Amino acid sequence: MRPIFFLLVCLLHAGFAHANDAPAKPTKAAAKEETVIEPPPKDEAKPAKKESKASKAAAAEAARLKEEQAADELAVKIAERIAALKQKEEAAAKANARTAPRYAPPIRRPDSNVGAPAKPKADEKGAEAKSTHSTLHWSYEGESGPLSWGKLNPAYAKCDTGERQSPIDIRDGIKVELDPLNFEYKELPFSVIDNGHTIQVNVADGNFINVSGRTYALVQFHFHKPAEERVNGKGFEMVVHLVHKDADGKIAVVAVLIERGKAQGVIQKVWNNLPLEKNVSVSALSNIDLNNLLPAGRDYFTYIGSLTTPPCSEGVLWLVMKEPIEASPEQLAIFARLYPMNARPLQKPSGRLIKESN
Repeated sequence: MRPIFFLLVCLLHAGFAHANDAPAKPTKAAAKEETVIEPPPKDEAKPAKKESKASKAAAAEAARLKEEQAADELAVKIAERIAALKQKEEAAAKANARTAPRYAPPIRRPDSNVGAPAKPKADEKGAEAKSTHSTLHWSYEGESGPLSWGKLNPAYAKCDTGERQSPIDIRDGIKVELDPLNFEYKELPFSVIDNGHTIQVNVADGNFINVSGRTYALVQFHFHKPAEERVNGKGFEMVVHLVHKDADGKIAVVAVLIERGKAQGVIQKVWNNLPLEKNVSVSALSNIDLNNLLPAGRDYFTYIGSLTTPPCSEGVLWLVMKEPIEASPEQLAIFARLYPMNARPLQKPSGRLIKESN
């Protein structure tokens, strides 16, 4: 038994010696520790990615701010350019306004040269305020119509506040022996102008009327459609207003009412010389005799009123002929094509005294 036991001991000793010479196998814990240490740590790689995203975002924000700044600079340049152009246009408009010719007709007096060539004269609305249509625009309808005249210009205040305004419905007149209305009219040169409100005729100096011991020189005459005046509620197709002024500047207007009927010679002569453009005066080659514009009868109504257009100045002596004249439908239609309606509405009588020829 001893040899066998001894052999087993030798074999065991040889096995232990061999085991000590073999390389030692790593334990599970050591292997796990080596796996964690050898590869690049994940926590160290993440900051690099964050840094890359941040730089890209910063670059994008810088580019956006740069574009916005460029857009703002362009907008400022455009605004400055528009302002410069607008300023230039306004300066040019002011320069044109200063150099543009303006119609400012002189007021004639009875002692002016008789038979002188026709010259522009102050019309009914321009006798007190020279050429008002060239400064403030008034009309017969809309926002600048008669109800607004008094608000367009302080000089037109009477159009709203006046107590003796024209036209009126002429009724309840007192019949008396009125002084004769004498016309000293003769054949004279004339010119025609469309002033934007009516057809106006300027006649050379030398026509007058005499009433109640006063002499008034004819300034101009013009037309309204329909007639602004009414007589006992009756209206008329048209009216012609012959505007006169005396040496003291007092105004007297003779109103000749027009009915539909046969052709009227003086009216036709005016129509023959109608201008092709507004505010351009046309001088006729022939003369005009206003005696042929008057009715045969010389009876009249009279009252104190105003101009029927701005500035609506009061203290005007109105002389309305009782007998109307006639104009043909064709003649009435010609004026209607230019001015279908250019009449101021009726004004309140305000208890004014009206006298009429007996």
